[in-house]
Formats: sequence, C-alpha cells, structure tokens
Amino acid sequence: MLGHKRMPSREGGVEIVVEELSTRMVALGHEVTVYNRRGGHVSGDKYTQDQVDIYKGVRIISVSTFDKKGVAAITASFSAAVRAMKSDYDVVHFHAEGPCMWCFLPKLAHKKVIATIHGLDHKRAKWGFFGKISILMGERGAVKHADEIIVLSRGVQKYFKDTYNKETVLIPNGITRPEKREASDITEKWGLKKDEYILFLGRLVPEKGAHYLIKAYRQIQTDKKLVIAGGVSDSLEYLKELKALVDNLKLNDRVVFTDFVFGDVLSELYSNAYIYVLPSDLEGMPLSLLEAMSYGNCCVTSDIEECTSVIEDKGYSFAKGNVPELAALLNRLNSNPESVYEKKAQAADYIVNKYNWDDVVRRTLELYE
Repeated sequence: MLGHKRMPSREGGVEIVVEELSTRMVALGHEVTVYNRRGGHVSGDKYTQDQVDIYKGVRIISVSTFDKKGVAAITASFSAAVRAMKSDYDVVHFHAEGPCMWCFLPKLAHKKVIATIHGLDHKRAKWGFFGKISILMGERGAVKHADEIIVLSRGVQKYFKDTYNKETVLIPNGITRPEKREASDITEKWGLKKDEYILFLGRLVPEKGAHYLIKAYRQIQTDKKLVIAGGVSDSLEYLKELKALVDNLKLNDRVVFTDFVFGDVLSELYSNAYIYVLPSDLEGMPLSLLEAMSYGNCCVTSDIEECTSVIEDKGYSFAKGNVPELAALLNRLNSNPESVYEKKAQAADYIVNKYNWDDVVRRTLELYE
C-alpha cells in the first residue's frame, strides 16, 4: 500500500484507513508492506514520531520525498511505486488521487493495481494550480491503469461514471465501537466539561467549513463553548484566518483552538461534546463523522451526500454554506436538549452496525482475488 503519509498516524483519514486495512489483513494471514513518506508531521514537528520497521505485523518501508506542499505526496508515491514494481507483490494498492499518477509503473511489471479514491482531492481549496493539475493526472491515471477503483461514496461513484464512464466499486470506510472517557485532561487543559461545548474535530482546511461554524456560533444564544480541534494540513494560512475571524467577532474567550489531538484527549473530546458539527463543502467519506457517531454524539452536518448518507435520520443537516440556517439549527438544538439526547441514544449502535472494518477488509480482499 502506498499514497498515505505515515503509519501509524492520524494525520488524515487516509492514514487511518491504511492502518485498519493493513493490520487486519496481516491478522488474517496475509503479508502486507506499506510505504511511509519520510518527513515531518503535517501539523508540526512536535508531533512527528520515530519511524518503525514493523507495526502490528505490517512491514514498513520509508521512502524519499520532497517535503513541500503540492509535491510531497507525488514524489513519495513515485519512490514507492518504483520499489513496488521491482518487488514480488501480488497487488499494489494506491491510496488517494494524486499518487495514482504512478499506477502505470507497477503495471509495467505486470502487477495487479487497486486504487482507492478517498475523495475528489482536486476540488480541495488548499491546492494551487500545479497541485490541482497533478491530482487530476493521478485521477486519470487511476482510470486508465488501475485494475479496479474503490470509492467511498455514491457521489464519487457517480462522478467517475459521469466523467469517465468508469465503473467503480463502492466500499465505504468502517468504524469500531470505542470506550467513552470522562472529561479529565480536557478539563485541566481548557476547562471543558461534559455537554458544555460544541465540537468541530477534523483537519483545518477550508473545505471542512470551520469558518461557517464560527460565524454561526456568533449568532446563537448559548453558554456552551465552541471547540475547534485539529491540526493543519498544508493550510497554516487558513488557521490564521480562523483565529483572525474569532478575534474580529470578539469570541476569543468562548472559542477554544486545541491544535492536533490524539489519544486520550481525542477520546475525551468526542465522549463529552454536546453536539458535533461537520459543516463541510467537500468530503470523501468523513471518518471523523463516523468516529463522532460511534461515541454517541448528536451530529450536525452540511447536506452533501457524503455526510447525509452517513447520518441518515440519526442526525441533523443544513444547506451547505448557509450560515443563517446552521445558526438556526444550533439555536434549536441548544434550547431543546431532548432532541439532542434522542439522537445521542441512537447514534453509536446505528453507526457500528452500518460500517464494520471486518466487512470492509473482507470485501477488499475479495476484490484483490
């Protein structure tokens, strides 16, 4: 497998998927190698972990890259694809659009190639002209050279059919039921207590829509804090814009920026939120939404298909980008806790039954075969 940043890591949803697939495949008796990208953590060097050679039975090889925005993924994937074409793997599995530019290399060595498209990355606001063109080249590389393409949502499946007349295989992500944690570290760090904050948790990139949430939060009547949890991903300027927005709206004492979170702090934030909000303009299949629901959260999302198909009637949605509508919905839920707790009671059982990693792995292995 290649195309992710590093494993183990929570730098993005792709990294979580690669870990879940590879470690579970090893547990079933398969041999799996993943190619990690050298370089620092996208949210800062303080989060960078030492590289390992084996992780839960998965062989890890670190490959060279130019650690710069727009080229890191493509150069690391080139290094990995060259090494993969010289190996004896049965299947080479590319993850994300940009890296699929190099799908043809393993094909030259007569290997089977699978591509998982985690989202339409060329539509992400963080990429400039060169980045978008490179990602589109990867998308077309997957269409032309991959033996099979996996997509995570019906919206992306329709895109490939409409754009390329290409049939794809829909295999959504999975989730595992977590153990909930009482508020402890988050109370010590930021004064956060159970049901006393609204949570956004995800990468701080424009398409995730945190700016909509901050503007809507300004319009609601509540004593609850707003927590913006997550690190940047080639998007430091966006974080600066969010903090400037908070300052301009005079919300500094009510909005908490946590930076990148993981481990117990991550679990506590999910476990004790009053509402989880994901106001995205663009998604592939948001693992953070699955995680939030698995902790029993009442979730509010934009009405894009990639989110509404996950929550169905177990959460609430608003028109994408519509700040007044989001504010009105948050006001209603703030003043009607019974509506919130009704969704909380339904969320966890529903999501862990609907999306199961063991099923995802089984279907992926069937596709390999």
